[in-house]
Amino acid sequence: MTAPAPSVPYIGRFAPSPTGPLHLGSLVAAMASYLDAKAHHGQWLVRIEDVDRDRNVPDADRHILASLQRCGMHWDGEVTWQTQREDLYEAALRQLGQHIYPCGCSRREILDSQTRLAATSPNATLVYPGTCRAGLAPGKSARALRLHTHGTRIVAFTDRWHGHVSQDITAEVGDFVIRRADGFWAYQLAVVVDDSAQGITDIVRGADLLDSTPRQLYLQDLLQLPHPRYLHVPVVVNADGEKLSKQTGAQAFDNGASSQALLEGALLPAARFLGLDLHAATIPVFWQAAIPAWERLLRARGAF
Repeated sequence: MTAPAPSVPYIGRFAPSPTGPLHLGSLVAAMASYLDAKAHHGQWLVRIEDVDRDRNVPDADRHILASLQRCGMHWDGEVTWQTQREDLYEAALRQLGQHIYPCGCSRREILDSQTRLAATSPNATLVYPGTCRAGLAPGKSARALRLHTHGTRIVAFTDRWHGHVSQDITAEVGDFVIRRADGFWAYQLAVVVDDSAQGITDIVRGADLLDSTPRQLYLQDLLQLPHPRYLHVPVVVNADGEKLSKQTGAQAFDNGASSQALLEGALLPAARFLGLDLHAATIPVFWQAAIPAWERLLRARGAF
């Protein structure tokens, strides 16, 4: 995959889920996407990924936006919410047509079908064996909609941080869900449709989503959408080596702290985690130093 042509304006984004306040791990992802957009003199958009309604926490989106502003990260244009864009997902579903089929399998049934589950993660992707690909078994009703991947070639791309990445979707993932059993849109479809609709040219996010990128590239091809560039930064982990998240007890970094406390307790540690050795007395001075430092870091890695 090649970089966008120089004539294409850079448009990046930060897309948090409103499942709670931002923590240090999400701040690292937000900061990397913001710095990359600013270093490229581009736009930085914010999209609230609230399509999984069962996990949304009331007012979490408002708290997220307030925290970004208190940290000095100001977005371009209007904030968007996925729950306001479901007509776009319906249109994409119709476009996929014969590539999708109903599935009546539960997660337990897939696991029991001798499928591969990574022992290190209870949330690892189950390789779907194609049980319902030829039609629902007698007595089964449709639970989800899956995307047909059988026979798909290996999907490869160049990540700006990790270099060459490839995945055999059929062998490593199988036919994956695009509308879930609970009726909600799956992340893979929603993010691809949203990024295209917003004209996103560059996606900067955590390396925990590196494994999802080949599926998104495959969907982009089926929907005849352009490929953005990708950069996946390292993720913050806790003392047990688990990704820092709300599920693993990550604490909010912004609990009404002073600007100085935000700078010293959140912004500077996040920047140092990304490899930026910065010192600043105020938040505005921090960003003045961080943007060129990010460009220097990426140029040294051959990733700018």
